[in-house]
Amino acid sequence: MKDSYMEKTHRYGRIWMLATFAFMLFVPIVISLYYQAFPSMSNILKGLLGVAPIFWTVAIIEIVTFTPMLGTGGSYLGFVTGNLTNLKVPCTLMALENSGYKQGTKEGEIISTVAIATSSIVTVIIIAVGVLLMTPLTPILNSEVLKPAFDNILPALFGGLAVVYVSKNAKIAAIPMIFMIAIFSIFPSLASAVSLFVPVGAIIAIISARIMYRRGVL
Repeated sequence: MKDSYMEKTHRYGRIWMLATFAFMLFVPIVISLYYQAFPSMSNILKGLLGVAPIFWTVAIIEIVTFTPMLGTGGSYLGFVTGNLTNLKVPCTLMALENSGYKQGTKEGEIISTVAIATSSIVTVIIIAVGVLLMTPLTPILNSEVLKPAFDNILPALFGGLAVVYVSKNAKIAAIPMIFMIAIFSIFPSLASAVSLFVPVGAIIAIISARIMYRRGVL
């Protein structure tokens, strides 16, 4: 039964990934055809050289880092709908934490997929409502009173997650946290490439945990 589920998940996941990729290319192609304005290959390559290396690197890092925690179905759904770091991964971690199931288990696979699907549906609904209310809400959203709150949404989100996981694994979390705080304090400009440091922190945590385990600290 599980093998059948996984086979269907991979089959439909690949179909939707390819379909999403086709739709992404479909929009600029249709616009170019409508306006008869086709950029030259040299201009396309110049534009890609500026952003592709960063996005491709981050994409590879996210696949390697997030896939084990999202599961098969969650990974396909999460990468198709996007916004993993800010939304899908935190939702998955909280769902697994609240349900008590572990990553990599059959139950964890189901919980992860349901969490990401629910997150995607809620996101679409909120975006739709936001688009409809964009004009009347613009003066409120741009007010100086709310600006500090919007500037700290992401730190607050991950701060809440950090409290849960750091408190449960304080010894393991201490060394990577100290390293990250030090590196970003010394080089603040690296904040724009924070995604690149996710696997670095993971590697540091694994190595330090292994050393502490062998020394009997853990």
